[in-house]
Amino acid sequence: MPRYSYTAIAADGKKLKGAIAAENSYAARKQLRARSIHPTSVTEVSSSIRRRVALLSFISKGSKSQIIDFTKQMATLLDSGIKLTESLSVLTMQTSDVRLKNAITDIRDRVITGESLADALKDYGNYFDVIYVSMVRVGEVTGTLAQSFATISSFMEKRRRVESKVLTAMIYPIVLILFCIVAILILTTKVIPTIGEQIERAGQELPWITNRMMDVGFILTSWWVLVVIAAMFAIVWSLRKFFKTERGAYLRDKFLLSLPIFGPLIKQRVISRFASTLSTLLSSGLSMAESLRVVAEVTGNSLMKKAVQQSRERILAGADIATPLRDSGIIDPAIAHMVAVGEKSGELETMLKSISDNLEASTDVVIERLSAAIEPIIIIFMAGIIGLIAYATILPILKISAVQLK
Repeated sequence: MPRYSYTAIAADGKKLKGAIAAENSYAARKQLRARSIHPTSVTEVSSSIRRRVALLSFISKGSKSQIIDFTKQMATLLDSGIKLTESLSVLTMQTSDVRLKNAITDIRDRVITGESLADALKDYGNYFDVIYVSMVRVGEVTGTLAQSFATISSFMEKRRRVESKVLTAMIYPIVLILFCIVAILILTTKVIPTIGEQIERAGQELPWITNRMMDVGFILTSWWVLVVIAAMFAIVWSLRKFFKTERGAYLRDKFLLSLPIFGPLIKQRVISRFASTLSTLLSSGLSMAESLRVVAEVTGNSLMKKAVQQSRERILAGADIATPLRDSGIIDPAIAHMVAVGEKSGELETMLKSISDNLEASTDVVIERLSAAIEPIIIIFMAGIIGLIAYATILPILKISAVQLK
């Protein structure tokens, strides 16, 4: 539906500005007059402006914590019997983030004009993804909007907990690696060259290991480093462009799943996300076909996406969903069998939730073990490199000291 920006005069004489969705400018003016607002100017928002707004929305990604707080508060307000438009008005006043506040204000104005909440949320994909919009749409149709918001907030919190566990496990190794890189740069580009120059002035010959470290420092401070960095950025950019294609995404995901240690962990996360998302959508009242369509968009893995799409086609043809999932090679036969049992018994939502919980618990154990194993390996590796550099630094000093003592 087209969008129109307007300037108008309210019943109390105040000048108003805003946007409204309508079939045409006449319908937009009619809606404004129905709200006791006299429009002075109504202009259709051009497609170029909409594209610019979409670009700005993409650049300014919404904070997950802010969206979770917004969703929780919406569930509480609606459950207390407060009307939807009033709830949105309250949250408009409480939200501190300017962009999110403007988004909620526009959503409220569009709901007031008769547009559905799901359609209004859909235009703010940087804040509300396809799962969010689909579950809100179901809540609007079934009259259980408060329950839908409560389910969404619970689902989002669960996903954030899983992501935070992975991020937490990566923080310590990343800090160690960065510290090691900084130490290597300082020792090879500053400390060793300075010591080497002093020893050479004294007429002493440098040990071979010290010479090699000075060569490393020279390379790191030369303009060739910029060429290498530029080449690496070009390769990364090219790979990212390639991975955005269907073929590239398929090859990337297939490679990641084939990794010896991290492959099973990635597979567990993909299956857990699939099961958790599908269970949540089905419990919210969304049909199986529509739930699978949404899951296919957010699965995050091209192999799983293909399997889900095939399952949806089979569902529409009146068949089961377990067989395509089993044939995809991602889902283990045991899990596919559990899906088939849940489908036949009518307890698919419960079975999917159980699968998700079990895989999430298993993933936590694997992450903890990997973290416990990687940390000492990184420390030993760092100690070896820095110890070698320290040896290259101290060895010429010891030699020149020995010569002076003689």
